[in-house]
Amino acid sequence: MRAGEFEPVRGVEDLYVHDTGMFDTDEYGAVYVYDAERPIVIDTGTGANRESLFESIEAIGIDREELAWILPTHAHLDHAGGAGYLAERYPNAEVRVPEKGVRHLVDPDALVAGTKSAVEEQWEYYAEPRPVPDERIAGVADGDRIDLGDRELVVRDAPGHAPHHAVYHDPDADVVFAADAAGIYVLAVDAVTPTTPPPQFDFEQCLDDIRLIEEIDPETVCFGHFGPRTCDEALIGEAKRAYVEWVERVREKRAELGDDEAVVEHFESASRDVDYWNRERARANASLNARGVLTYLDRVGDEA
Repeated sequence: MRAGEFEPVRGVEDLYVHDTGMFDTDEYGAVYVYDAERPIVIDTGTGANRESLFESIEAIGIDREELAWILPTHAHLDHAGGAGYLAERYPNAEVRVPEKGVRHLVDPDALVAGTKSAVEEQWEYYAEPRPVPDERIAGVADGDRIDLGDRELVVRDAPGHAPHHAVYHDPDADVVFAADAAGIYVLAVDAVTPTTPPPQFDFEQCLDDIRLIEEIDPETVCFGHFGPRTCDEALIGEAKRAYVEWVERVREKRAELGDDEAVVEHFESASRDVDYWNRERARANASLNARGVLTYLDRVGDEA
């Protein structure tokens, strides 16, 4: 699949994945379109390539008045930055997001400032988000259900990546929309890579979130980056190991170098991410992930 294209999710009826072309990398940004009785878009991308998403929704056969729900998994702008644009285009769609993310989508200024600080020159790949009107948005919490008419999604809190993060489970289709809760599975290198952004990454909670997906035991996990994958014991084990090993690597390098900027520079230079996306994005991603772990270690203590 290439940027701007969509395709059916194998084994899940009426579900499609759209490639936003985020960061000029094929398959990096996944938006899911469920053509249910009450159709839904799960995650929105940054908003920068929204026109191709609109085209995919139309090609799937969902009219502008028909879309019922816009459901970001969390408020980070690579997943929710397009929510306001979607709300403008689809006048009958209600926006739902985990409760702690509502304020960020109604008034995105603080989130924009934080994102610009974190991603620096990578901001060129984002769109300035449009606020979601108060009357069009509400929060969801653990155990809530989203009514799609012929099926429903169950909300499960998964706050390790961010406190406003959830996963959505469709029990009938045996699919979990995991977003960043289990890391990023990159088919090109057949590996899970952690996603540990500052300032609120929580390592222990991330492991709990992966265990939650393990307990649900879905047939399919829909990652927020690089699309859907069959869920099995090997995938879950890989996700756990990836986080444990990554946090330990950062901890050890901090102990060795004694300077956080040197730690970040080390991981920027050593990043394997260059194997599957451009060098600029690889360095930025390594920096973001290293800073997230360092912030976590400051919070809990290096020996925790």
